[in-house]
Amino acid sequence: MQAVYKLPKAMLFDLDGTLLDSLPGIAYSTRAAFTACGLAMGEVELRTLIGPPIRTILAKIALADVAGGLSEEQLDRLVQAFRLSYDNEGWKMTPHYVGAAELLRELRAKGKRLFVVSNKPRPISLKILEAEGTLELFEEIVTRDSRRPAYSGKWEMMSSLMERHGLEPQDCLMVGDTMEDAEAASATGMKFCLMTHGYGDVPEVSAVPVALRFDRFSELMPKLAQEQCID
Repeated sequence: MQAVYKLPKAMLFDLDGTLLDSLPGIAYSTRAAFTACGLAMGEVELRTLIGPPIRTILAKIALADVAGGLSEEQLDRLVQAFRLSYDNEGWKMTPHYVGAAELLRELRAKGKRLFVVSNKPRPISLKILEAEGTLELFEEIVTRDSRRPAYSGKWEMMSSLMERHGLEPQDCLMVGDTMEDAEAASATGMKFCLMTHGYGDVPEVSAVPVALRFDRFSELMPKLAQEQCID
């Protein structure tokens, strides 16, 4: 039997590539970091690398552009240079995707509980959302560095969030753009909504369940109410 897909009580959102178009700011500060460290940055498809923590991204770029990659000490300096640039200038080049803020406000107006689950550092996440005027819409912002020791990944962040807020998997929907988001949602038992405007590589036919798939936020609200799923 088929039934209309209902909006869940709680919606968890990734930031980079989902709510935020992070590529311009990350690209700017990545170039600044390589320059500051006296390293040549070759041609690299940065879009395909966004999602994991910045240290992982920079290590992959360095491995592609520096013979043998970098030592841990060199990578430490590169990350520090990136942070200096991003924390001062790069974050300002990180707007919401078109329609994201409007969607969030409409969801809150409908009484939905909204959360962020992101690999982005907490101080910058809060700063960007505040500048974009959407910070107050979220019940909690969960990032890897929201606690000490840091969370190991999104599955742990999401599991902790659900426990603290008394949420059941069937009452949640994770909205993201990467395989990490999809796998974390699957591991916690909640459904996953893929935003294809992001930087991930979740294939059309995936071993990880994808309940919903949208190209832009303007498609999400009207289609969620109409989405057919197996009861």
